[in-house]
Order: sequence, then C-alpha cells, then structure tokens
Amino acid sequence: MKEPHALAIATLVTMSLVACNNDERTAKPEPAQSSATTSAVPIVTAPPPAATGAVSGIVAETMDAGGYTYVRLTTDNGEKWAAVPLTKLTVGDKITVVSSMVMKDFASPTLKRTFPEILFGTLAGQSAPSPSSTTVTMTPPSSAAAASGAPIAKAAGPTGRTVAEVFAGKTTLKDKPVLVRGRVVKFNAGILGKNWIHIVDGSGSKSAGDNDLTVTTATATPAVGEVIVVRGVLHLDRDFGGGYTYAVIVEDATIEK
Repeated sequence: MKEPHALAIATLVTMSLVACNNDERTAKPEPAQSSATTSAVPIVTAPPPAATGAVSGIVAETMDAGGYTYVRLTTDNGEKWAAVPLTKLTVGDKITVVSSMVMKDFASPTLKRTFPEILFGTLAGQSAPSPSSTTVTMTPPSSAAAASGAPIAKAAGPTGRTVAEVFAGKTTLKDKPVLVRGRVVKFNAGILGKNWIHIVDGSGSKSAGDNDLTVTTATATPAVGEVIVVRGVLHLDRDFGGGYTYAVIVEDATIEK
C-alpha cells in the first residue's frame, strides 16, 4: 500500500516541476521583449545629451557681460547658474530658461571667473541671437583703414584661402585645415565657452553670403580692425544649440599676425 502512495507523490512532484519549468520558459521572453522595446525608445525620442529643456527658478543674483545676462537661480533642485541674451532681470523675478545647453567648467574672461556648470539658453518668449549679432566687446578703431573694405592679400601656403574661396570650396575643404587672412570686423568673448571672431578680406559679397567668415578660438582676443591670419579646421552645418547654427565655420583656430 505504501509503494503506490509514494509513487503517486513522486508523480505529483514531477508534474509540478515540469509545470514550473514551463511557466519560466514562457515568461522569460516577455521581459526580454519589454527590455528591447524600452531600450529603443531613447534612440528615437531622447534629446541630444547637452539639451536640458526648461529650467525654472527665482533670480538670486544677476550680472551682465559680453552680451549676456548671467543669473543665479534658486530652483527646486538647488541653485543653478544660467546665461541668457542680454536682458533686464531683478532679484526675485521668477523666470524659465528654455533651449538650454550645459557647459562644464565654463571660463568667462569678461567676468574673470569659472562656472563649474552653467546653462546657456534663452528666456521663455525671448529670441536667441546669433553670436554674429551680439554686442562687440572691443571698440573698433576710428581709422578709415579699419572701416574700409580694402582687399587683403591671401595667406600664403597650400592651405591659404580667401574668405570667398573657403565658401566656394567648402565641400572639398570640409574637416580640413585652412589658413585665412582677414580683418576682424566683430569679436565676442566667452560665448558658449569660445571666443568668436568674424573676418573679411574684400572677397565675396554680402548678397551671396560668402564675404564674412566666422571663426572660433579658445583664448585669442584680437582687436576689431586688426588684420590677422587664422589657422583652423573648416566645419559645415554646425549646431551649437540655442539657435547657434552655422553652415560654414572655422573652429579651434590659432591666430597669427
């Protein structure tokens, strides 16, 4: 009598184990499928890594420099520094910074201080200017030569190009070093962690949009009206966020006289 009873118990245990194993085998594919679906979402919908969206807070401190208003915000997540195009703000104002981009260890030469982290963006409802239209931080000389559009000789060497030649040959010159001599017509320091220079050499035309070349540099501070030679890499279709887009730009340039 005991042996059939033991056999029955063994049979029930075996059936239970088989059932459990079957449940595991059928359940396992579902988490895997769910995980795959989730991991695909950021590829389609996630914003660029530098974008932070809207940040709201109360103005605790504000200062103006280099065509920007720097503001220390008290937010729900602690204090944050932000920089927006020049505007009038008062301590206690509640503002929202949109289209912001995070800059780490940003050094402002005009303020003579470094921000461990700062958001560059615009106030909600405020238009984002291009660095080409922000306030010039160096006063141009009054001489007629500095204001004139007299042609300037092309830089020597195999990489030497006029401003117009850079635009005309942009496809071939993409991601390659170029050497361009020109007169500084605009200079802005400490925007998005770079110094911005605009040079002309008398080539090209304003109507064609190939007479003014934008250049970025880490530390150089040429004076408006000065003739310089810039050596850097030509990049196309650069988008720095916050409305700063350029079809043609020379980046990480060094300056020669």
